[in-house]
This record gives sequence, C-alpha cells and structure tokens, in this order.
Amino acid sequence: MKDVIILGIESSCDETACAVIKNGQLLSNIISTQIEMHKKYGGVMPEIASRLHLENIGIVIQEALFKANISFNDLTAIAVTRGPGLIGALHVGLQAAKTISLIYNIPLIPVHHLAGHIYANEFVKPLKFPLLAVVVSGGNTELVYMEKHMDFKVIGETQDDAIGESFDKVARVLGLPYPGGVEIDRLAKKGEHTYNLPTPLHDNSLNVSYSGLKTAVINLKHKLETNGEVIIKENMAKSFQDVAVGLILDRVKKAVQRYKVKQIVLAGGVSANSYLREEIVKMFNNTNIEVIIPPIWCTTDNAAMIAKVGEYLYQRKVFADLSLGVDPSWRIENYLEY
Repeated sequence: MKDVIILGIESSCDETACAVIKNGQLLSNIISTQIEMHKKYGGVMPEIASRLHLENIGIVIQEALFKANISFNDLTAIAVTRGPGLIGALHVGLQAAKTISLIYNIPLIPVHHLAGHIYANEFVKPLKFPLLAVVVSGGNTELVYMEKHMDFKVIGETQDDAIGESFDKVARVLGLPYPGGVEIDRLAKKGEHTYNLPTPLHDNSLNVSYSGLKTAVINLKHKLETNGEVIIKENMAKSFQDVAVGLILDRVKKAVQRYKVKQIVLAGGVSANSYLREEIVKMFNNTNIEVIIPPIWCTTDNAAMIAKVGEYLYQRKVFADLSLGVDPSWRIENYLEY
C-alpha cells in the first residue's frame, strides 16, 4: 500500500506553520510565531503579519521537510488553510501551496481553519460521535455539533466579538501586554470576583455575546478612575474571566441537554485558558460524556491540525484547482464550497 504523505501549511493569522503527516503519524510540526513583533502594537497588525509570512514561509516549509526526512517528490498532497483568517496572511500560505501543487503535480486540498482546531484533538484521542466541539479563539466562538467525520453543524455562535478578542481588548484596557488572554488567566488566579459585571444574552439560545461585557469593563474602569478609586487588576481579571468563561459553560450545558453527545472537545486558542479547562472537566465528571482537553501546543495555530484534516479530505478526494482563492469569513458548514 502506497504511503500517504500530506504537507500542511497554516498562515491565517500570526503564525507561519508547516507540518508533515505520513500515514497518520506526525513527522514534523514547525511554527514561526510573530507574537513578539505584534506585542508592541497590542494586537496583530495585518499588513505586518503578511510581510512576516512572506519572509518565513519558505524557511518553515524547508525545515518541516528536513525534520521529516521527506522531499517534495515524496509528497502525496498539500493541505492549506483557505480561511477564515486575515486575507493577506491567508494569501501567502495559499500561494506557496499552489506553487508546490503546480510544480510537483500533486493535489491541492483546501482546509477550514476551525476544522483544523477541532481535529487537533485527534492527536490526543480519536473523535467519538456524536460530539460537541467548543471552538473558542481570538476570531471565532462557536458550538459545533458533529454526527460523523467532517460533518459540521453550527448550533451556537457569537453575535459580535469572539471570546479571545474580548480577552485581548479587556487586557489592553487594563494595561496588560498582548496576548491578553494569557495575562488575564494568570492574574485571575491571584484575584477575587469583586466587580459586578453583566452576564450577556439572558435567553434560551446557544449563542454568545461579548461586546456588552467588554464595554461594561471599560465603563466600570472609567467610573472607578473618575471617583479616584484604585482598580485591582487581579480582581477585575477574575471577575471578567468568570463571566466570559461562565457564558461558554452555560451554553455547553444547554447544548448537551438538547443534543445527545458522547464527547466534548475544546478547540482554539482560548482552549488554553486554565479556568475553562478545569471547569468543563469538572462539569462532566461522573457522566458518560468524555471531555478531551487538547495539549497546549494544539491550542495555538499550527499546521499539524491542517495536515490532519487534509488526510480526511484526501480520502474523500476533496481537491481544488489552481483557481482556488482565500475566504476570510468561510463558514465551517460550507467547507466543501470553494
């Protein structure tokens, strides 16, 4: 039986990444992060991100092949993130993938970024269906129900800001460095829930909202400063995190009451949040629902997860031609529409 060797490329935001998977085994996973560059701006600057991807993409691809002891001629197919993400950043990865596909005459596989985050959990345990994927990141917040492999149904999503985006914005208001989620998580461990913040969306839906919560923090900070009161950052971080994560936990609880699931998987950058990880495991202790917590390396953007989805799409012969374009707002249910 011929080996199936997939090269994965990811460049949707501020990580330039490339990975090689051979017959399900991860041979290499190389990531060049831009965090230090974007820290000085308090968030990702799209134009700078694109330029850094251009500088790094060739080096990262070569390093991934070298570490895997694989040449371009050995590749079976190339999987690349088509969206969602920053349009300029996505273009860099896609153009590199198209070039390799053309030169070496191998199939080009378009991969949805959030599908990658969900399937990153397969590096821990096989997915069991039906399952609920809790996708929480800087740009996306969704509850995704799956009855089988590569079958995605969004049953709840943010109505405005993503949870990771709100963490970053609140951190900036508090004068904390980027990425804000890491700093808020760290400070919250030392704080107490002393500030009264509103819980968004008092309804029966599975959707979430973070714009109002973010605004409430800004307004409270302004009020306290006007009154000459000192803001205790640890307590504000704890109060905000309790509400932000609590909203996700509430929606997950409602979702499993409405949808029969065998497994819950966390996915995306905010799945690294220690409070979310602890509370979701605690919520389903002593139940028949298995909770998969991805290792920290799987929570940030990487190409191993793109190559993993690429394997499933290769089996289904989901290939694109060289007219393929990026889609910064590609919905996961439409992953076969490109």
